Amino acid sequence: MASNPVKYTLEGRIATIHIDDGKRNALAPEVLRGLYAALDRAQSDRAAIIITGRESVFSAGFDLNVMKRGGVKAIRMLRSGYALTARVLAYPHPVIAACNGHSFAMGVFLMLSADYVIGSRGDFRISANEVAIGLTMPRVAAAMLEHRLDPAAFQRAVTLSEEFNPESALDAGFFDELVEPGDLAARAAALADKLQALDARAHTASKRRIRASLIRKIRLSLPLDLFDAVMMGLRGARPR
Repeated sequence: MASNPVKYTLEGRIATIHIDDGKRNALAPEVLRGLYAALDRAQSDRAAIIITGRESVFSAGFDLNVMKRGGVKAIRMLRSGYALTARVLAYPHPVIAACNGHSFAMGVFLMLSADYVIGSRGDFRISANEVAIGLTMPRVAAAMLEHRLDPAAFQRAVTLSEEFNPESALDAGFFDELVEPGDLAARAAALADKLQALDARAHTASKRRIRASLIRKIRLSLPLDLFDAVMMGLRGARPR
């Protein structure tokens, strides 16, 4: 893994949080710690945020090596990742996710926590693939998918682990718009700059008002999802 897998840069009032572990941008414990630290720093800077990944991948989701080993470290990773969705949903300034390419599982749920999601065209896959690998869809994950996807796509994403290409992901609700890969960073920066004109107090109050029940659901579901993970041994055991 890269020595600093989460990089924070600030230009004016726009913070870019760049995830790059040199591989598939797995959300390992150290990556999650970096994301929380970057969010805290951005909030202190009163900045709008762009969350983005490395070339051709936004995030492949939780670190499967940590999950397979199980134990306290795995449980802490899951708790930190699931809680991150509520943290981003309630962030008091605009949040843009700039999806560079592939996004799976927890990478999808992080992406969908943003206020606006820009995808890039290409031979990429977007999937909440829990069922495909033998896991019952966590409650927090299902809540994040339902928050963004149209009903039919939500059903397919959860129960069938459907893989979406960028165009079908746009139609389903994963993305708000698509751009060419080379235009992604510039489009995200331009949008973040435009959103600076919003009334900050009204933006924060409005997003927290309409997301209050979702955030509460995430927080109530978290211990149940962690209990399920313990009972399944964090090894992808199929429910009986």
